[in-house]
Amino acid sequence: MKLVVISHKECWEDPHSPSGYATVGGFPYQMRAISELFDQTHILVPIFEPPKPAGVHPLVGHNLSIVPLDPPTGSGFRRKLSIVFWLFRNLPRIWRYVRASDAVHIPIPGDIGTIGILVTLIQKKPLFVRHCGTWGNKDTLVSRFVSWLLPKIAGGSTVVMATGGGDRPPCPSNLAIEWIFSTTLSEQEIKFLPIASAWSKGEPLRLVTVSRITAEKNIQSTLHALVLVRQQYPQLRFDIVGGGDYLDTLKDLAVRLGLEDVVHFHGYVAHDRVIQILSQSHLFVFPTRVREGFPKAVHEALACGLPVITSPVSVLPHLIGTQNGVVLADTRPETIASELLSLISDETRVQAMSRSARETSLQYTLDAWKTLIAQRLEVQWGTLSLTP
Repeated sequence: MKLVVISHKECWEDPHSPSGYATVGGFPYQMRAISELFDQTHILVPIFEPPKPAGVHPLVGHNLSIVPLDPPTGSGFRRKLSIVFWLFRNLPRIWRYVRASDAVHIPIPGDIGTIGILVTLIQKKPLFVRHCGTWGNKDTLVSRFVSWLLPKIAGGSTVVMATGGGDRPPCPSNLAIEWIFSTTLSEQEIKFLPIASAWSKGEPLRLVTVSRITAEKNIQSTLHALVLVRQQYPQLRFDIVGGGDYLDTLKDLAVRLGLEDVVHFHGYVAHDRVIQILSQSHLFVFPTRVREGFPKAVHEALACGLPVITSPVSVLPHLIGTQNGVVLADTRPETIASELLSLISDETRVQAMSRSARETSLQYTLDAWKTLIAQRLEVQWGTLSLTP
């Protein structure tokens, strides 16, 4: 089968990439895995002007090629207005590639992906929609439209999967919509990841978090909690990895709380460095207030053998449970501090969680992700590739 992928993912020209293009995040890993299921894959994505950001990865895969789209301009209302003009330039190309395809894959949310869904439905092509954001989010006009549309179209040759997990289905009104996890790590890669040394009493306790730095990620509650923890266990270090619009506020807060010698801000770093920092830590602290999909950083922390202290939102209680860390009753600093102190009071418990975390991570590999997608699509579409 010939697959077309339509996405809003920002990409850049890269002379070092076999396809000529590269991007950041998990997209290149997942596109490579999906391309291995099909005979040929065309990926339609907007190509932005340089400079490209640090840490890009090449877009490569089995018979995979990139079809450039113009990048939309502006934000908010200006972007909505610009999409009208963007359509005049790009819709003919999208229409042509969808028409020539055997099936279409749309990762959403995103306005370009939503346009791709409508074009595919009009042409009555087999469609695979993978909702990669926060399932059920209705913050924008596009997200409200998508939340209304997907339950209407899921079923038959239209396969819809929502990133997340748990015991309840994503859409009780349409059980054709199923959960799928998200990862960039293969089983082989996890097995070769450095395993963090389990914490032992008497040594400095190294805490870490990795995320986009926003107020909703609630790292500020962890900082306030550390003030309380340090009163009983002063040997602390907290590494904060990531960038975002709340970073300067957190830096100021750390100073006001007298945590300059405890908190270390790394900003955005390459993936290899993220893994290195995780493997040098003892506990991953993630008291998010965001309805997460399937947080990649949490999976990577588990893969490095880190117990996770997190909030009871979305997939996190299902993923962490009682074996791989602690699910907080609430995200107040007092609660975080209490659970941290309780956890480190039982060295054996911490070490057991560390072993369990590593084992759990092996259930969520890129290999398993690809197999899950293949099984679902083959039920609805039949054989995906003529290549053995």
